[in-house]
Amino acid sequence: MFDLIIRRARLADGSLTTIAIHDGKIAALGEPQGQATQEIDLAGRYWLSAGWIDSHVHCYPKSPIYHDEADRIGVETGVTTVVDAGSTGADDVDDFYQLTRTANTQVHALLNIARTGIVTQNELADMQQIDKASVRAAVQRLPGFIIGIKARMSSSVVGANGIQPLIGAKEIQQENGNLPLMVHIGNNPPDLDEIAELLGQGDIITHCYNGKPNRILTPAGELRASVAKAIKRGVRLDVGHGSASFSFEVARVAIAQGILPHTISSDIYCRNRLNGPVYTLAHVMSKFFSVGMTLPQIIACVTRHAAEGLRLHNKGKLAVGFDADLTLFDLSEAACVFTDSEGKSEAGEKQLVPLAAMVKGKWFITDEGKKHHVFDL
Repeated sequence: MFDLIIRRARLADGSLTTIAIHDGKIAALGEPQGQATQEIDLAGRYWLSAGWIDSHVHCYPKSPIYHDEADRIGVETGVTTVVDAGSTGADDVDDFYQLTRTANTQVHALLNIARTGIVTQNELADMQQIDKASVRAAVQRLPGFIIGIKARMSSSVVGANGIQPLIGAKEIQQENGNLPLMVHIGNNPPDLDEIAELLGQGDIITHCYNGKPNRILTPAGELRASVAKAIKRGVRLDVGHGSASFSFEVARVAIAQGILPHTISSDIYCRNRLNGPVYTLAHVMSKFFSVGMTLPQIIACVTRHAAEGLRLHNKGKLAVGFDADLTLFDLSEAACVFTDSEGKSEAGEKQLVPLAAMVKGKWFITDEGKKHHVFDL
């Protein structure tokens, strides 16, 4: 006996499937044999994917600069898992962990290598902030919560320290089981070439399509040689849209050359959620139709690729034995306008509309889902 069978759900590739859920896991796919306590027939009207993972958010409520509530940016917008990217360091991560225990959204953290996290904008201007012992202790205390580390490598953050904080981050990474390392890029120094040369297999460059001079493209619009080499070594590109880190022009030129993101993330917090240009992960995802990506490519960036890059096992795929984390959504083809972080607006023709999120077998209906009267749960 299954808990739930969802029939004729439309997948990103346009095909239809039926999914059976039991005890918070995907129990069967295709044509499951057996009865269920509840059945829902979507009749191909709505799209279904593995639960969306936003791999770069800021949701520590007590952060003085970048803060939000996990469920506001999570299940209320169709996102089942969020990964806070460095809001907290070793000093505050235990408090952050406790606060997330009451969230319906699954929350993980990339620990800032600065022990105070982002309390000020220049947390790495003082090398004394990088306390390897405190990082190690935090990772050991919270192994399922802390899934990686974060280093913000732009001039306003590192001050006169240049590339030195990243050298420290790589040492921390190696001392802690080669955890995923996400590196924020922005204005130089340090120069992106210096940063890229230090990164290896599995490391993540976030804000990959920013429009700043220290970006992945040369003035001629070609991919920097250092970034091309890094990608060949297995370095991953993350969008990290945010308030100042996404350019339509850079994304379009890069994607036309086959330089696609591995992950699409929002870098969302309360201000850019309420006032834009981010609003939601779905809104950010929708912008990628305008720069040359397809629905299957976009969905892969917030499901399979995100789970693989952050080593979130049992997530990111519609497969038997995986967590029953699902996102139900519609695809609106009404005309809309999108704005990037440079203030440039573009007309769009498609927009993803999240209707519901399922976390380990439990549904959470979004406001749009309630308007659609998708199903009576």
